[in-house]
Amino acid sequence: MRILALIVCLPAILAAQDPREIVRRGVETDSKNVELARSYTYLQRLELRILDGSGKVKNTQTQTWDVTFLEGSLYQRLVARNDKPLSPKEEKKEEDKLSKMLEQRRKETPEQRQHRIADSERHHDPMKELPDAFDFRLVGEEALASGAAYVIDATPKPGYKPKLHSAAYFPKVKGRLWIDKTDYHWAKVEMETLDTISFGGFLIRLGKGGHLVLEQAHVNQEVWLPKSVTVRATARLALIKGFHGELIITFSDYKKFQVDS
Repeated sequence: MRILALIVCLPAILAAQDPREIVRRGVETDSKNVELARSYTYLQRLELRILDGSGKVKNTQTQTWDVTFLEGSLYQRLVARNDKPLSPKEEKKEEDKLSKMLEQRRKETPEQRQHRIADSERHHDPMKELPDAFDFRLVGEEALASGAAYVIDATPKPGYKPKLHSAAYFPKVKGRLWIDKTDYHWAKVEMETLDTISFGGFLIRLGKGGHLVLEQAHVNQEVWLPKSVTVRATARLALIKGFHGELIITFSDYKKFQVDS
């Protein structure tokens, strides 16, 4: 009976240990997680550290936004600069922008609204290509604050041609993935650029050897949400200003609300 039970369970056991299957399940759970994430507001703090040739910080700038869903898609309202509240004049400007945007979105046709919401969610589309775009190797398991996670190395699959424009950088990066063993959510991702890559419609370019680390947290025992993103690289913003430095984005003060409120 024990042998029979092992034979029956063996396919599931092997599937759980197959790194490509683990990643595939991670992609599936991420798509379900996106909808849950839409019911949370949060604060997003961006810190830009510009380094000199010796690696010392020579300039630091920060901005903090209050992020919420406004009529179906994300809206960011600036609330602090260099960790100080905005001046009354700046605050009034942000309030006016919010009112104008709210009015604009409420006047949209159903087709315009659908297009806007779809466009805001498009940054998740490349995830669908992930299982086919890389070769994966299960290198072990690791205990994180969120629980035990599979540790998987990902290298570009030779000859793979991205189907989506937003996945064009896949052949130019390698990474390490930490996927939660319990529910297959992304707990942590590290990425290194193998060549220059572009983001944001070519407004941001990261040079070869750049590193990105994304960490997520389990919030309210129901959803995984970003905790921090750290980018260390030689980069060029808007194809004009080059700098060597660090970009640190932290997410905090998650609060649940009704999407249609």
